[in-house]
Amino acid sequence: MLEISSKTNLLEQKSYKYSLQDVAEPNLQRDIYSYGTVPKVSFNHRRVPLNMPEEIWITDTTLRDGQQSVEPYSVDQIVKIYQYLSKLGGPYGIIRQTEFFIYSKKDREALEKCLSLDLKFPEITSWIRASKEDFRLVRELGLKETGILVSCSDYHIFKKMRMTRKQALEHYLATISDAFEAGVIPRCHLEDITRADFYGFVVPFVNELQKLSQQAGIPVKIRACDTMGYGVPYTEAALPRSVAGIIYGLQHYSDVPSEYLEWHGHNDFYKAVANASTAWLYGACAVNCSLLGIGERTGNIPLEAMVFEYASLRGSMDGMDPTVITEIGEFFQKDIGYQIPVMTPFVGKNFNSTRAGIHADGLLKDAEIYTIFDTHKLLNRPATVEISKTSGLAGIAYWINQNYHLAPEREINKNDPLVLALKRWVDSEYDADRQTMISCKELEEKIKELAPGRFAV
Repeated sequence: MLEISSKTNLLEQKSYKYSLQDVAEPNLQRDIYSYGTVPKVSFNHRRVPLNMPEEIWITDTTLRDGQQSVEPYSVDQIVKIYQYLSKLGGPYGIIRQTEFFIYSKKDREALEKCLSLDLKFPEITSWIRASKEDFRLVRELGLKETGILVSCSDYHIFKKMRMTRKQALEHYLATISDAFEAGVIPRCHLEDITRADFYGFVVPFVNELQKLSQQAGIPVKIRACDTMGYGVPYTEAALPRSVAGIIYGLQHYSDVPSEYLEWHGHNDFYKAVANASTAWLYGACAVNCSLLGIGERTGNIPLEAMVFEYASLRGSMDGMDPTVITEIGEFFQKDIGYQIPVMTPFVGKNFNSTRAGIHADGLLKDAEIYTIFDTHKLLNRPATVEISKTSGLAGIAYWINQNYHLAPEREINKNDPLVLALKRWVDSEYDADRQTMISCKELEEKIKELAPGRFAV
């Protein structure tokens, strides 16, 4: 049957109907996932068209998936994180939603305190076990939407759940029916989609979900979960690992609208950010992230990374306040005690810092030479240098100008007598086999000795 597509305005075949393939044995796709070897990437040379939605946004799982891999946050910490997310996401809700656990007394207390703030964004949703009692709890808390785990690979269906595909599908549909009965929007987390039989299980299952949704008059959301980080962003890659192929298939063969389609990825193969951007580019409105990428194993998609990906793709922050990212990093380190690796982009101690004298010389002349953008303006973090045996005269001069916040007319250059004296002292330290960095405190004390009162406030 031919129908005019509302997306392409072309006649397209709508006769492709994929039926559940209820196999007797699990298809573990051993040609790709042979457990003793690195997973392989196969290509089928099928090109998926770019399909960027009119709007894209970020959803957050810091307080759900993220919290599963760290010490539990206190109620006050959860409230503060929620406030940071709202401030970062801005008035237009680029950070659209965040999800909470709702089982413990502490979980519910934190949720209720966040609700009482009456912030428009991010909208608070939940994540639950699949039971009628839990759906009622969601409604009693005043939430409109909840996430529900619906594992979709044979690894999970056969090996963990001990079911057949048909049994799993029937179990999931009964669960989603309970959500509709409770008047709750179900967000179906298709766990392990990058190892699933896409056309033998995923598409037939989502098609059945769409039927239930139409009957109930309540939308159903689909979260494609790259649970193990197997997804790849490569053009012409084959399923099940192709991110573009997954997004295209869910839209073209299951009619999932972009606004109900979300990508959730992990960083096991360093592809979390690239995969999330690919999901946006090929038709998903939402990418699900956590602050600082905190999450199980190698972590989730770092939310702060997608803030900058958004701005790169859209050409604007659209009301987001990226300086809040620096506040968030400081809060996690000082108040929560989470140690951020120093090389972490945007939030790590060394993210815009250099130890090389030649780089410091460039910074001294023009910060744009060795910084990725105006980090002072966008993150409220000016570029810095650390003093070591390779810092040179330029590094010391730059450190003095930054450390004492000298106005342009007061800045010193690398030929200043104080800089020359400090360089001789630094060299003597390393000539004596010093192995550590020169600390700020040491430098400040040496400057007081060499130039007493010069930089007094």
